[in-house]
Amino acid sequence: MSSEQTNQNLSHASDKRLLIVDDDERFCRRLARAMEQRGFAVETAASVEEGVEAARARPPAYAVVDLRLGDGSGLDVVETLRAARGDTRIIVLTGYGNIATAVAAVKAGATDYLPKPADADQIESALLAREGSLPPPPEQPMSADRVRWEHIQRVYEQCDRNVSETARRLRMHRRTLQRILAKYAPRS
Repeated sequence: MSSEQTNQNLSHASDKRLLIVDDDERFCRRLARAMEQRGFAVETAASVEEGVEAARARPPAYAVVDLRLGDGSGLDVVETLRAARGDTRIIVLTGYGNIATAVAAVKAGATDYLPKPADADQIESALLAREGSLPPPPEQPMSADRVRWEHIQRVYEQCDRNVSETARRLRMHRRTLQRILAKYAPRS
């Protein structure tokens, strides 16, 4: 372990400030209470604006940020957190999980990405995970249909949501692609 990683681990051990940014008031309150019981000093925000303001004024050691907020994208909060304090461990939560949004969250500076519903134990585990460690394998991995759907969603996002271009790149008929995109994600 490098001296920089050791210093980072020591700074996180003594600083347990956690910012939770989520516009679901009940979820936010429950998560804040659960994380306080686990020893974190919790501050909450219900919007991108409040999250950005808190990140700039009091950069926390840890953050849990919802991807979709009422006034914009949680990725704006992630970028502000990363700029305010480079060692903040940031977990992005979303109910709209797919691989493309996970990649976007990590590129914006998130440490990890969890689909909702995530419980306090999962969130704490992700926040406190060692840098570079892999999470345990899922109890129920994605089905082949779900993996296919995720791949299609990723290419669709990379093509700026252009159906014709996505269909061309995936070598499939445009109408077939439209039918697939209109359906919900297959169950895991």
